[in-house]
Amino acid sequence: MPKKALITGITSQDGSYLTKLLLEKGYEVHGIIRRSSSFNMERLYGTYIDSHSSSARIKLHYGDLIDAASLRKWMDTICPHEVYNLGAQSHVGVSFENLEYTTDVVATGALCLLEAIKSYNRRAKRKVRYYQARSIEMYGSSPPPQDENTEFHPMSPYGVSKVAAHWYTVHYREAHGLFACNGILFNHESPRQAENFLTRKITRAVGRIKLGLQEKLVLGNLKESREWGFAGDYVQAMWLMLQQDELDDYVVATEETHTVEELLEAAFGQVKLNWKNHVEIDESQLRPSEVDNLRACANKEKQKLGWTPKVSFKELVAMMI
Repeated sequence: MPKKALITGITSQDGSYLTKLLLEKGYEVHGIIRRSSSFNMERLYGTYIDSHSSSARIKLHYGDLIDAASLRKWMDTICPHEVYNLGAQSHVGVSFENLEYTTDVVATGALCLLEAIKSYNRRAKRKVRYYQARSIEMYGSSPPPQDENTEFHPMSPYGVSKVAAHWYTVHYREAHGLFACNGILFNHESPRQAENFLTRKITRAVGRIKLGLQEKLVLGNLKESREWGFAGDYVQAMWLMLQQDELDDYVVATEETHTVEELLEAAFGQVKLNWKNHVEIDESQLRPSEVDNLRACANKEKQKLGWTPKVSFKELVAMMI
């Protein structure tokens, strides 16, 4: 029988790349999705086959991270070997406007899922392996470089919620013996990134400006510095964490930082345009509190996981354009 993996947030950017990776490794993949009037499967096209098909190796189930009963039901029904918690309200700006919902999904959702796994392990006498997606927003104003031991000082409701999810994971690992890992993945992007995220907003606008469909791109802070890697590379690190004999938490990053201005230079350069002629600054786009400089020290992932990124910054930008 193949290994079974359960993924929350399977229709997200990371969920789709992780699904592809697990299928290539022979897994049977199960995903929890929220009921919606729109069938949001675009990122799984080419991978998803209707669950009723005998050849389907992806099965989708309706549920929600804030519905503890549904999580317990699917744990008992699916009996997974590995669980990847990628589900979240993950937009930092939106978290300032939807504080309670962000907290419910990101923090309480992780708690509900961990409790469901703990209960299932006891009933089935199993030891499910659990991956918790963390965020660089947990570091906030802590000075770079940031690694696994850097103090958390989040600057957004999303970051605060991710810190709670982190400590819930640590608690269940230490108090209840769960095989539970935290992965702090620095910014990772792809052509599948949602359009309200910075990299996709920029690369989409470049194409539209080049084709005459859009005149200007309006942005906020151009000085903030980030590491941008390829999501398809980063999901490999997620999987590697759950294959280790020893439990640990890991920072995953390229260790190569770029400012938003450098991103604009690379993106507009792909179509031979000068970004300064097409970008306008709007202070209303600034967040109540900004995180200007995030830079990783990812020695542990190199030494223990043997993971290194394959796609460079310039290759990623070209891919997204």
